[in-house]
Amino acid sequence: MSIPASFITKNDASHYLALPAGRRVAWGHLTSGIFLLLLLAWIIHAFAVGQIAWSYVGQFLFVPAILRGVSATLLMAVCAMGLGMFAGLFLALGRLSSSWLPRVVSGIYVWLFRGVPVILQLLIWFNLALIFPHIMIPGVGTMRTVDLMTPFLSALLGLGLNQAAYIAEIFRAGFQSVDIGQYEAASAIGMTRFKAMKRIILPQAFRTVIPPLGNEFINMIKLTSLASIIQYPEVLHNAENIYYANTRVIELLIVAGFWYLLAVTVMSPLQHLLERHFAKGKR
Repeated sequence: MSIPASFITKNDASHYLALPAGRRVAWGHLTSGIFLLLLLAWIIHAFAVGQIAWSYVGQFLFVPAILRGVSATLLMAVCAMGLGMFAGLFLALGRLSSSWLPRVVSGIYVWLFRGVPVILQLLIWFNLALIFPHIMIPGVGTMRTVDLMTPFLSALLGLGLNQAAYIAEIFRAGFQSVDIGQYEAASAIGMTRFKAMKRIILPQAFRTVIPPLGNEFINMIKLTSLASIIQYPEVLHNAENIYYANTRVIELLIVAGFWYLLAVTVMSPLQHLLERHFAKGKR
């Protein structure tokens, strides 16, 4: 359809005349693409010709010590994430409470644990006996803290309680994403606050919180590597023990990196399945 000349202004005419006949070349994208390809080729070449004995990578990939470390890594990631979600849910409810005391306590907790580095928290838990030599456990009695705070328990508390501070903010955002009318409707039909939270609010909030929770779990798998500093036998710690003996440092680090990458790769599609499951009602 042609446009009458009377409707074309001077600026419009210059615009039409300036349009190229063919598709314009995106020189910036082309240059960036070539640079990235060259960089990738350089990295691959460096690994190919570097002093890496790839036969050792294949040799130690499935040794029992590494496989035990992978199992310990996944166990710690699941346990710490479970503790973080349990504590984070109560912290989020405290942050949204109408009472000032839960709000203040939850706010201080989130501020403190988000402000202290994770590796420092792990070291504090592992060396808790220097502060509390003995701990009273109901039903068990008094125990020496040095016996109680094993590498597993220290890593669980350090990673899980730190994660709770971040998950609390995720849950809080999820609760606030639910329309206030949902709360009012539940109250109008006589639902208690607990029943409304269980049947109405939580299912809707989970649509919002599942993606960031999935990302936090993937991040937790990698965070378990920090527990090697307190002698927890996860995959990186076991890889370090092996290369201390045979001096094949880079080869064992590649082995550990492979297993972390594999775990993250497997978890990503599982996260998408969860997202689709909780989005059924919305679709």
